Amino acid sequence: MKKRRFWSIFPSLAVLILALVGFTVASYFENHIIFYVEAGVMVAVLVFVVWRLGRMQYDIRRYLVRTAGVLNQGDQDSLAGFPLPTAVCSLDGEVLWYNDEFLRQVLACRDAFGAPAAQILPEVDLNTLAEQPFVDIALDGRQYTVYVSPLRVRDTKLFVLYYFDNTQLKEIAQEYGLSRPSVMMLYIDNVDEVLQTARESERAQILGQVENLLEDWVGETTGILRKFGTDRFLVILEQRHLTQIIQNRFDIQDRVRAVHTNLQGASVTLSIGVGSGETMKESAQLANQALEMALGRGGDQAAIKTRNGYDFYGGVSKGIEKHTKVRTRVIASALAETIRSSSNVLVMGHRFSDLDCLGSAAALAVLAREADKPAFVVTQRSRTLAGALIDRYTAAGQGDLFIEPADAMTMLQEKTLLIITDTHSPSMLEWPELYQKAPIVVVVDHHRRMVDCVENAVIFYHEPNASSACELVAELIQYTAHNHITRLEAEALLAGITLDTRNFVMKTGVRTFEAAAYLRKLGADTVEVKRMFAENMHTYRRRADLVAHAEIYKNVAIACDMEGGDDVRIAAAQAADELLTIKGVEASFVLFGNEQNINISARSYGDYNVQLVMEALGGGGHLTMAGALLQDCSIEQAKEKLLQAVNASQTERERARAVQQKANGYSADERKGV
Repeated sequence: MKKRRFWSIFPSLAVLILALVGFTVASYFENHIIFYVEAGVMVAVLVFVVWRLGRMQYDIRRYLVRTAGVLNQGDQDSLAGFPLPTAVCSLDGEVLWYNDEFLRQVLACRDAFGAPAAQILPEVDLNTLAEQPFVDIALDGRQYTVYVSPLRVRDTKLFVLYYFDNTQLKEIAQEYGLSRPSVMMLYIDNVDEVLQTARESERAQILGQVENLLEDWVGETTGILRKFGTDRFLVILEQRHLTQIIQNRFDIQDRVRAVHTNLQGASVTLSIGVGSGETMKESAQLANQALEMALGRGGDQAAIKTRNGYDFYGGVSKGIEKHTKVRTRVIASALAETIRSSSNVLVMGHRFSDLDCLGSAAALAVLAREADKPAFVVTQRSRTLAGALIDRYTAAGQGDLFIEPADAMTMLQEKTLLIITDTHSPSMLEWPELYQKAPIVVVVDHHRRMVDCVENAVIFYHEPNASSACELVAELIQYTAHNHITRLEAEALLAGITLDTRNFVMKTGVRTFEAAAYLRKLGADTVEVKRMFAENMHTYRRRADLVAHAEIYKNVAIACDMEGGDDVRIAAAQAADELLTIKGVEASFVLFGNEQNINISARSYGDYNVQLVMEALGGGGHLTMAGALLQDCSIEQAKEKLLQAVNASQTERERARAVQQKANGYSADERKGV
């Protein structure tokens, strides 16, 4: 306290003393007698100043004791004899009084009268102190729970603080939390696809490298690793090590990805599910759910099941197409049986339905009608982006296939089947109320799995590595007994595949071309498909204007639409695709909307994961195609949030690249025998 008070007045004292010394020295050259007189006075003044500084602490203490006198004698006696360390603070933030226990246990016999309250209540705001019954603090290596009791005496507000030293209990609780076991499920998610042409010795060598990496990784902790399948592992480790693994952002995935297979540059990838529950059984269940979520999002990532949902790490590589169609045949058989046991069928997609959504929905509805079931596609014609497809059905005399959501609500029966296509998120449905009241639900979707997903589906056909929902439906049709779809449905499915693959450029695999060939065999005309993508002059100009005014930021193209309008969604999506043709652009984002809600349309060629960027803004989608909706946000604010998400994504990409380069160096050394 003395030091603090002294240094607060030191500048003024220093100036006065220097002035006094200066005048004294100057007088030496004028008159020696005056000099000796002034020197004597100067010495006396300095002695007095030093004495007063020494008395300052004593005077301040007397003042504070008098101030603490607002407490009556009974209060002081009761607090002085209280067995817990007790102190009294003023509202202004000064220590007014404390008992002997406080002086001995908390202050270690150091005087603190008049000291700021922050000295005994570190990182505690006095303005909010009265609203809290207690606060936890750490002071001089000890931990306390401080109970607060406001006190008003003679119109003066004070705080009585009771200190309870529970250092040992908190250390035990902390150790208990850090030693809690967590369960981690690991799955090499593309072994069969990557190593299907490898020799047995090569396969064993690659899997051995992966197992060595996992053993070394777990060996850095006190956890255990057990293999219970060719490509599955179980890890049990303490929470303290899991925290460190999360801080390292599961860098084991980058190390595994760096394992060279010498098979057309392909590499194995690792999916991880983590669960931390109250019991080991609950932790294992949560880990399984997290692993399913990671695989549903395309694999090569870690998912942690938390109380508030999921946390995701990784997901920087493209998914591997599954070559086997066994699951498709099983799903097709189950779907056909579900349709036969239903009374009627309603097919619904996402809001602002496009050709992939309505094309797959129309084919599924016709498939149900072939099974002699009343079937309809639920869509809002005023909000669809696939009006050309509805017009083609209307011209063919089948316009009754499409109904409005209000009409669909009246058709709900006890055995009504609702098929959801091209989405699996209830919040993105064309009419969520229909889903909430539907007794039987089936989902057919290709988007990477989101936390907000349909939970009660009897069939959940989800293939994140497929190009489109139309590709999935085209495959299902081949394995159903009633597969007599017309040329109209074939062209609708082919249009949906063309849209989501951007003319068979993105996310196209062997199965994509097989589905397209099957539809072509059914009579789909590529010229008629191309006509569905025709646009008016106004939309063309909007798209060109968005591209012309786009900005490039860190290899990312960003364009903003300020006009709005009915055709802006189509123009924005087309502009996002066209911006990718600019040299050096890895991803594109187009913002559009109004003053309340801003939509973002995101695209990439796959090296840049736009899904992660959109998820950071509350959206989702695919590795190459995603979107988000920002509510109560201006376009300037939305752009600022987008830039922050892009910066975070760039930082994560650079970190993953650095880890993988380091891992590549290790792998090269291993091959050289170093």
